[in-house]
Amino acid sequence: MTITRREALTRLAVLAAGAPVIGSLPREAAFALNRADQTNLPGPLGVQLYTVRAEMERDVAATLARVAEIGYEEVEFAGYFGHSPSEIRRFLADAGLRAPSAHVAPNLVEEAWPATLEAAAAVGHEYVVVRSIPESMRASLDDWRETAERLTRAAAEARATGLQFACHNHDFEFREMQGRTPLDVFLETADPDLVQVELDLFWIVDAGGDPIAFIDRWPGRIPLVHVKDRTGDGRMTEVGSGVIDWAEIFRHRERAGVRHYFVEHDSPGKPFQSVESSFRYLNQLET
Repeated sequence: MTITRREALTRLAVLAAGAPVIGSLPREAAFALNRADQTNLPGPLGVQLYTVRAEMERDVAATLARVAEIGYEEVEFAGYFGHSPSEIRRFLADAGLRAPSAHVAPNLVEEAWPATLEAAAAVGHEYVVVRSIPESMRASLDDWRETAERLTRAAAEARATGLQFACHNHDFEFREMQGRTPLDVFLETADPDLVQVELDLFWIVDAGGDPIAFIDRWPGRIPLVHVKDRTGDGRMTEVGSGVIDWAEIFRHRERAGVRHYFVEHDSPGKPFQSVESSFRYLNQLET
C-alpha cells in the first residue's frame, strides 16, 4: 500500500502523543514521511553499511529495509555477506534503495580485480572505492607515487567496465611525510580523470587537516564523502553531536564535486539509533 506524505502526517498527528515517531508509525507511513521531508539535505543521503555490519551479518534484507525506513535513499556496501550480486540487487530493489558505491580491498586490485569489477557492475554500483592503502604501499613518498600509478592502471580497468574508481582516506594520508601531505602526492601522480577521492571528513579533521583547504586544492576530485562527527577530545560520534562544522563544509560541495553523502560510525553503541540520529540532524541542517 502506498502512503502519501499527507497521510503520513495525519497518522503522525494521531499517534504523536508522547511516542517516538518512527516506532509509532506503520513502516510505510514513516518511510513516506522521511523521504518527503528531505528538503535541506545537500544531496541523496546514504549510509556506509559498515556502521550496521553486525545487523548485515544476521539479515541483509531486513537491515536494508530498516535503513530505508529511517529515510535514507542510498547505501554504500562493505562486503556482500555471502550473497550473490543478483541477490543484493533484489534486496536493494525491495527496500527502495540505491547503492552507488562499494568498498573493496586493495589486494583485490591485483588478485581478483576482474571478478570484483564484474560483481560491482552486476549489483549496479557506479563507484568502486579502495577502502584503505596498506602500509606496504605507503612507506615513503616514492611508494605513494608508485601506488598512484598502480591504482591508475586498476582505475582504467574499472572505467572499461563502466565504473569510476576512488580511494577512501583515513588519518595517515594527511600526516606529513618529508614535508608533504601523502594524499597530495598521490593525487598529483594519479590520473585525475580515473582516480577520485572519497573524503572521510572525520579522519581528515582527526589528522589536523582542513577539509575546505583540501577541496580548494582538489576541486572536482571528491564525488563521495563520509559524514561522521568528532568530539573535541577526538572520539567518533553521531553527526551533529560533535564539533565539525557541517554547514560550512557542505557549502563547498559544488567545488568539491560531491554527489553522494554516506553517514558512518565505526563503532556505534546502537547502530540503528546512531544512523537515525545522524539522519535527523542532517535532515534539518541549513546549507
